Amino acid sequence: MAEAAALWVTAPESCALRRTTLPALAPGHVRVRAKFSGISRGTERLVFEGRVPPSEYARMRAPFQDGDLPGAVKYGYCMVGTIEAGDASRIGENVFVLYPHQDFFDVPEDAALKLPDDLPLQAAPLAAHLETALNALWDYPARIGDRIAIVGLGAVGLCLAKLLAPTPGIELFGLDPSPAARARGGLRDDCPGGCHLVFHCSGSEAGLAQAIALAGFEATIVEMSWYGEAAPRIPLGGAFHSQRLTLAASQVGSIATARRAHYRHGERLALALRLLAEPAFQLDLGTATRFADLPANYARLLSAPNASPLPLVAYGDTNV
Repeated sequence: MAEAAALWVTAPESCALRRTTLPALAPGHVRVRAKFSGISRGTERLVFEGRVPPSEYARMRAPFQDGDLPGAVKYGYCMVGTIEAGDASRIGENVFVLYPHQDFFDVPEDAALKLPDDLPLQAAPLAAHLETALNALWDYPARIGDRIAIVGLGAVGLCLAKLLAPTPGIELFGLDPSPAARARGGLRDDCPGGCHLVFHCSGSEAGLAQAIALAGFEATIVEMSWYGEAAPRIPLGGAFHSQRLTLAASQVGSIATARRAHYRHGERLALALRLLAEPAFQLDLGTATRFADLPANYARLLSAPNASPLPLVAYGDTNV
């Protein structure tokens, strides 16, 4: 038997570490010691604040969630750790798992994806967000010569920027009210409008209005944000109809139609991990918060305007 601790949202805007005893390791499973996890600020904030609508409780269930929405619930999906028990050939292997914030845990062996050898542990928690951005570009690909804007440079917007930047012949702009976010994106923010493609990732009503305003004739605005219980106003007046705009959704829960015959979920996530190993994607996510200090800092990390796009949590003796 082994002891483990996990972060639980115990009630709206309240959280705590809860301890549990892991059972004997089941056949076909591995035991993982956590090294770093990432806090997905958009989704985890909606869960923390109790703003997930009842109609979405089942669809919003994380792969290894414990408890049920609206709570108490153990939630998260950006975990990096090291296999300590299970298949002898995998002991010592660094892995990514779609697991909540917990210091030790057991998962089926195929849920623990081996990290590329040249991928730093601190960069790997971004894999779930890069996977989201990758799926969006499978849904709505950029074309040579396009003018493209990304509104909102959090984790997903930043990943979109890194994926799109090498596309030849495009004009790429990144817009965010945070100077720190704009600096991380490294993109021009003086977009003149008339865009062929706009990705909205800010999670705000104002950002969505800005995205629509930047769209040119017969452009597509890809809505990447999810608003939970909120019902944002969408400016469908003005030039929306005369410009024949398309407001479209992209979401990571399903493989994009264009690649559904070729990729399964694990393969898409493995591709995101391979991309993260490339130097252009190894982003500085800032100083990690110690796991023991997470309950006291969780609300701030979710809502602070200039927080890291993916705040990191460090476990045990991992260097921060």
